[in-house]
Amino acid sequence: MPTCSHLDRITTEAPDPAQPTGCQECLESGAIWVHLRRCLTCGHLGCCDSSTNKHASRHYEATGHPLIASHQPGENWGWCYPERLFLEFAR
Repeated sequence: MPTCSHLDRITTEAPDPAQPTGCQECLESGAIWVHLRRCLTCGHLGCCDSSTNKHASRHYEATGHPLIASHQPGENWGWCYPERLFLEFAR
């Protein structure tokens, strides 16, 4: 089973309570998102690729932060953008 070489880039495990509870860019523009993804480097909340604006992917492209986690209740998975690798997190 392949292993992600970017796990050492995880610097945040829990969302910052001071952050918005939705996609930051969509909230600012009034857009609607489908699901949320959280950057595991800085905690940025962005909308998923099923959303029109794909802000989580755009955040990766702008910052190079390689890992996201689903921010949906009950979901424990992540994604490594550079390695295109699905990650399952322990509960």
